[in-house]
Amino acid sequence: MAENYAFQAEISQVLNILIHSLYKDREIFLRELISNASDALNRVRFEMLTNEDVLDKEAELEIHISVDEENKTIRISDTGIGMAAEEIVDGLGTIARSGARMFLDQVTQADDPSISADIIGQFGVGFYSVFMVAERVEVASRSYYPGAEAVLWSSTGDAGYQMEVSDKSNRGTDIFIHLREDAHEFASVWRIQQIVKKHSDFVTFPIYVHKIGGEEEAESEAQPVNQQTALWRRSPSEVEQADHDKFYSSLTLDFKSPLRIIHTHADAPLQLYALLYIPHSPERGPLTPRQEPGIKLYARKILIDEYNTDLLPEYLWFMQGVVDSEDLPLNVSRETIQSNPLIARLKSVVTRRVLSELQKVADEDPELYAQIWEAYSGYLKHGVVSDYANREQLLPLLRFVSSKSNGALVTLDQVVENLAEGQEAIYYVVADDLVSAGQSVHLDAFRSRGIEVLYLTETIDGLLIPSLGQYEGHVFVAVDVEELDLDNVGQPAAETEEEPIDDATLGDLIMYITTELGDQVKSVRASKVLSSNPARLVTPADAMNRHQERLYRMLDKEIETQTRILEINSRHPLIRNLAARLAAGWQDDLLQRSVRLLYQGAMLADGVHPRPATMVEDVFSLMEAATHLDE
Repeated sequence: MAENYAFQAEISQVLNILIHSLYKDREIFLRELISNASDALNRVRFEMLTNEDVLDKEAELEIHISVDEENKTIRISDTGIGMAAEEIVDGLGTIARSGARMFLDQVTQADDPSISADIIGQFGVGFYSVFMVAERVEVASRSYYPGAEAVLWSSTGDAGYQMEVSDKSNRGTDIFIHLREDAHEFASVWRIQQIVKKHSDFVTFPIYVHKIGGEEEAESEAQPVNQQTALWRRSPSEVEQADHDKFYSSLTLDFKSPLRIIHTHADAPLQLYALLYIPHSPERGPLTPRQEPGIKLYARKILIDEYNTDLLPEYLWFMQGVVDSEDLPLNVSRETIQSNPLIARLKSVVTRRVLSELQKVADEDPELYAQIWEAYSGYLKHGVVSDYANREQLLPLLRFVSSKSNGALVTLDQVVENLAEGQEAIYYVVADDLVSAGQSVHLDAFRSRGIEVLYLTETIDGLLIPSLGQYEGHVFVAVDVEELDLDNVGQPAAETEEEPIDDATLGDLIMYITTELGDQVKSVRASKVLSSNPARLVTPADAMNRHQERLYRMLDKEIETQTRILEINSRHPLIRNLAARLAAGWQDDLLQRSVRLLYQGAMLADGVHPRPATMVEDVFSLMEAATHLDE
C-alpha cells in the first residue's frame, strides 16, 4: 500500500526554481540522470571489490535507456548500488529537508537565480531537473544488500511523493519518466542517442538505447551508444597520431592535422586531464561546427559546458580541445559555472601548461614555432598586453622580424645581445607589411651604422610597445621620432661623394618648401640621418604617432592627417636639383609640382597618404616635362 509523504511548504517553490531557472536547456535532464547512474555503478563496483555479500554480483555494470515513442515514456535503468527506502528519502529528499529553506533564502538573495552556481552546488538537485520534462516520475530501486526490500518512489513534483514496496527483483535503479505534453520530442530514440553522444559519450559504463516495441529494439541493444574510453584520460604514450587526428577532426571538422598537441594531466593542485590542440589556422571554415570559442569542459567525463571560455584567457581562445576535472562536483550548476572558484584555479593551471608547452616548442623546434607565431602572433601579443600575471612566461615567446634578420624571427633577448656600440634604445619602425618596413626611408641611418630595427606591422603592436615600455632596461624608440640622435651609436655614418648644399642656398629652399606646403607640415628642416633618400616625415613629440593612427582607423574613428616635420637630404641629387632651379630663378609650375610630389612621396613611403590618387596629375605633368624633346 502506498504511503503519502508531504513535501515541506518550500519544496514547490524550490522545484519551480529548479525547473524554470536552474537550467537553460531541458535536454540536460538526461545528462543528470546518467551521471547519477554512473555514480551508482562506480559505488557498487567498489563494494564488489571490498564486500563479498553483494546482490547480483555477476550482473553487468551498464545503463539502459528504453524509449516508448507511442506512450511518450522513458525508462532509465542501471545495475548500480541501488537504494533502500530510507536511502531514497535521503537521496531524493535532500532538498525536502532542512536545506530547503536555506536554499530558497540564498537563491532569493541572488540577483539572478540562474547564475547562483555556488549556492546550487551545495544541494543535490540534479535529479529534480527531470521535472522540466516529466509530468510524473517513478523510481524503483533495490539496494545491493541481499536482504533489502525494493521500494517504489513516485511524484508529480508538486505537493509531495508516495512510497510503497516494489516488485523489482534485481539490483539497481529504474527511473520511469512520463513526459509532459510539451516534452514529447524526447520520446525519440534518435533524440536520446543524440543527447547521450553530446553529453555522456565518455561515461565509463556502456549506455544502451532501446526502442520499446518494433524491429529496432534488438538491433539497438547490440552496441553501446557511448564511446566510454576518453582519449584524454589515456597515457599520452598510448595515443597514436591517427587517434589524435580522428578526434581533432571530429571536434572541429578541420581535416588538417593540428600544429601541436598538448596532452597533459595533473594531480595537484587540482586533478585534471587536458587534451588541447593548436589548429593549423585561426580561421574557421564554413563547415566547422564549433564557430564559437571555448574548450569542452567535462567533470568526471561528463560534459558540462561545450563552449567554456573561462578555462583559458581570451588570447588563447584559438585553442581547441577538452579539459576534464575530478574536482568539479557533478551537482554544480552546469549552465553557469563561471562563479565556481575551482574554475579560476583550473584556468591558472591550464594556462601555465599551455604557455610552458609553447616555450618547449620554441626551444626545441623553432621551425614549428615559426608556423605557430605566423598564425597566432596577434593573440600572444595580446596576452603580453593583457595578462600581467603570466607576462614572464609570455615575453620569451615574442618574436620579431628585423632589419638584420633577413626575414627570420628574433627574440628580444637576441636583440639585446646584438645592440650596437653605444646603443641604449631598442628601435622599431611601423609599417603596413614587412616589405614596406624593409623599404622604409627611415632605415637609412640605421643600416649605415649597423643598428638593428624591429619591424612592427600588426595593429596590436600599438598596444604592445606602450605596454612593454622597456626590456631589460632598454626603452623602445620609433625611428621617426623628432629628437632622434644617433651620433654616438654604432659605426660612423659613411660620407657620400655629393657635397651638401651651402647653407644659404639650403635656407632658401627650406623657406620656399615651407611656403609652398603651408600648414600641411609643421616645419621643414635639413636631415641629420638621411643618406640614400631625398626626404622623410618625422613625427613631432606632441603629435599622434603611427600606432595611435592605426588604432583609430581600426576602430573606424575619423582622424585628420597628422601634421609632421619634413626633413630633406641636402646631399641627394633631387634636393640639389630643386635648390639649383630655385637659385636660377625658375620658380615655375614645375618647381611647385616637384615640391608637392616630394611631400606626397614622403607620405606615400611612410604609408600615411590619405588620398594617393591626388598625386596622379602632378606625376603625369612631370613625366610630360621629362619626356619633352627640345627642338
